[in-house]
Amino acid sequence: MSEYKLEVTTGDLHNAGTWDHIYVTLFGTEGQSERTELDNFGIDFKTGTTGNYTLKSKSSLGKLLLVKVEKDPFFVPLEDEWYFSKVVVTTPEGDVLLFPCYRWISRGELVELRGGRALKVFEEELPLLIEHRKNEMILKKSFYQWKNLAEGLPHHSDFNKTSELPAEVRFSKSKLTESDDTKKITGLELKFKGLLGSIETWESLEEMKGIFWCKKTAMSEYVAEHWKEDDFYGFQFLNGVNPNGIKRCSALPKNFPVTEVMVKPFLEEGSSLQEEMKNGNIFLLDQKKMDGIAPRVYNGQPLHVTAGLCLFYLNPENKLMPIAIQLHQQPSEQNPIFLPSDPEVDWLLAKMFIKNADAMDHQCVHHLMNTHFLAEAYAVATLRSFSTIHPLHKLLFPHFRYTLYINTRARYTLLGPDGALSTSSLGYDGVTELMRRTLSEITYSSLCLPENITARGLESIPNFYYRDDGLKLWDIINSFVKAVVEYYYPSDSEVCKDTDLQEWIGEIFTHGFLGNKASGFPEGFHTVEEVIKFITMVIFTVTAQHAAVNSGQFDYMSWMPNGTLLLRKPPPTIKGKSSMDTMLETLPNVDETVKFALVVLLLSEKYEDTVPMGTYPEERFDEPVLRQMIKEFQAELSLLSEAIAKRNLHLEIPYPYLNPAEIENSITV
Repeated sequence: MSEYKLEVTTGDLHNAGTWDHIYVTLFGTEGQSERTELDNFGIDFKTGTTGNYTLKSKSSLGKLLLVKVEKDPFFVPLEDEWYFSKVVVTTPEGDVLLFPCYRWISRGELVELRGGRALKVFEEELPLLIEHRKNEMILKKSFYQWKNLAEGLPHHSDFNKTSELPAEVRFSKSKLTESDDTKKITGLELKFKGLLGSIETWESLEEMKGIFWCKKTAMSEYVAEHWKEDDFYGFQFLNGVNPNGIKRCSALPKNFPVTEVMVKPFLEEGSSLQEEMKNGNIFLLDQKKMDGIAPRVYNGQPLHVTAGLCLFYLNPENKLMPIAIQLHQQPSEQNPIFLPSDPEVDWLLAKMFIKNADAMDHQCVHHLMNTHFLAEAYAVATLRSFSTIHPLHKLLFPHFRYTLYINTRARYTLLGPDGALSTSSLGYDGVTELMRRTLSEITYSSLCLPENITARGLESIPNFYYRDDGLKLWDIINSFVKAVVEYYYPSDSEVCKDTDLQEWIGEIFTHGFLGNKASGFPEGFHTVEEVIKFITMVIFTVTAQHAAVNSGQFDYMSWMPNGTLLLRKPPPTIKGKSSMDTMLETLPNVDETVKFALVVLLLSEKYEDTVPMGTYPEERFDEPVLRQMIKEFQAELSLLSEAIAKRNLHLEIPYPYLNPAEIENSITV
């Protein structure tokens, strides 16, 4: 008689335990055990506990290959899901093997777990495991299929409702309860104040400060006080929620006829625009990709979206100052160039229209499409192409936690008829057209931060904390990925013969980037270096880049004059004709304002089950060398976190968004 010792761990998530019967069958090279119930005296499988069990077999099973776990109903009539973390098996020969699960299991469901070292498909030798892997991938491809939201956009998972999602990618019960409660409680506050549903125009800017009683941050209050200031306006294009727009300007576009006379008062005394461009101190935001997109119809009339240009000057105090704004691409008498010396309201309105277009570019392109939608393409390809025993599934899956769930939700909460993006100035059709245009022109290098920064000429501009922290994070991620990938792929030939890996990148190229060869994205991998770079980009996107464009939204956008998705009146065409009443009539009405504010609050919220970047509570790798790599990765992130926190203590406006301690390990909001 052979005895196998089992340590079965139930997760510590909310309501992770179960009352149901749990049965285990072991499979080895010499046979299988009998189906055995795991039953100790007292209550088994309580949340956050590990139970010890003994399974007896008439003879040794040989090398242990699979653990089958089945969950059968007890007497409780309601559905009783169980979050099964892992089982560690000690064989009669003294081998200790990890069989990771880390997913919810429904009543009547069974799972078959692989244990031991991660294996690529061509390394499988045993017929039982070859067949198991084949059946696993057939099942996964049937679960996870591709669907198209709109022509020209990245494809996404084929789930219409969050309730259709498999348990392994759904929100935890605590996360779902917490997020829903936040929305309900805040919504009740806005209803109680009479703000929701009010179509009135705000009577004053000051009145907007009372939207939320308690939901304020030091930064959101700073923004409400300083949003009019030009140096703070420029600062946001480096360190606000959209640090992706500006670039160094060495020559003015022909359609932006700024003259020396116009801007001379705003430059250093004795200098000129040409000299400042030559010295690398002039920067440009050009929103030409919005030109010609039809805006949404509002109260029977089309709204106005400006495809503007904004010129910035880095002054001797190292402050980035806006010095000229043109609100449409083609210059004309009805499209004047606005200057800081113009009447205050004219200049404020010009800056507001630039920020309105920037807010839509940020939310639709840099946030929703470039992080959420592309992350979903990476996630679906991972689920469809890699077995759970594949090393890259083990590496990547923790970075896709909740991504399919939040995206399935977002397609309705943001892009549905009453969604924030559908009620923006562009509306649903305009938003999809903006994303379509951007995806058709996107390049691989634009998603790789070091190349992006160089292409935009921003290597040396001072006080650019997004760049400074982001490049350090890129290097730390790259070192970690390099160690992992080189361990499993010691040569280029290993890369070439991994058919799962080639299928993975092929699906991403086809469904994420729509087969656009001009984009520079790889269609296949030929070298280890290519794999390292691409996976670095993927992990950076779903951690650091998402944090950079998401985490500061309440800080910077809850004060609506600083960056709204909707402006109701057309931009000024003649200087000196606008007043403060014009500005209030241009901003969203009360109901629209509080709904947009509620959205950015929910998107910036921190939840109890947050997993910080580099934290891998799910023990998926059985190899000690991989566990050591993870420890070293975490140590590097911790050092950077300390350095950023120390720097921020000395800044008037801290930049916390790329502090690893504040970054989630996956896109979950």
